Amino acid sequence: MSKFQRKLICAFCASLWLSSFLIVAQESRNLTPLQLEIQKQQQRLSSSDTEERRDAVMKLGAMRMAAASRAALPALNDASPTVRAHAAKAILSIGSDESIAALIPLLSDKNEFVRREAAYALGLTRSRKATDTLTERLLNDKEDGVRAAAAVALGHIADEAAIAALVGTLAPELSAPSKTKKKREQNVFVLRAAASALGQIKSRAGTAALVSVLSNETLPNDVRREAARSLGMIGDPAAAEALKAASTAADPYLSEIAYEALRKLGRR
Repeated sequence: MSKFQRKLICAFCASLWLSSFLIVAQESRNLTPLQLEIQKQQQRLSSSDTEERRDAVMKLGAMRMAAASRAALPALNDASPTVRAHAAKAILSIGSDESIAALIPLLSDKNEFVRREAAYALGLTRSRKATDTLTERLLNDKEDGVRAAAAVALGHIADEAAIAALVGTLAPELSAPSKTKKKREQNVFVLRAAASALGQIKSRAGTAALVSVLSNETLPNDVRREAARSLGMIGDPAAAEALKAASTAADPYLSEIAYEALRKLGRR
């Protein structure tokens, strides 16, 4: 190849580069400031610095726009658990159906923090399509924090289809017989979250389990308080006797909550 031909090729390549640069520059000029910000944060997701990627994900999520959430989707597969966990909530603006499909794989993540944040995020979709997945996690995840997050999420969704799993967690003696024996839940945070979720669902199908918890003086007062509060939210007269008994409990917070729950029953 002659020197002249090499010069021609170099000139041609330079021309192509300049054209591409001008096109990109023109496209950038056509973008709104918000679109430019999304583009900037999306580029930061390729950084080798974990903290920069996490920050980019948080900023995309804070925009609360479908386009920003869509830009954050690749972060669900980031090498860093911290980035994956923060991405769980950052992608919610794409809509519940797409969010659920994207989040469900994270519930099998090896990292507890990632699974927990994915469970919380599923609750924030408020979609009943996430109920079965969350009840499975509530009943079977080995980590307390993940089970508690699943119970909180089920309360946000407030789907009656979750009642059986929540009752099984709070009062397994009242749940339907199962071929597989499940260890009785001991974690206070999980029990409180399950009791609270039943109150948010507001179905009388949860009354018996909540009464059982409220009447069980061997349980922590925190759990019994949550049961009393939820019984007030449900408003089932069948809980009146248990609430009346709890209204004279030695724990002043429990007695006050039970008394207020009784007043709610009276108003109804």
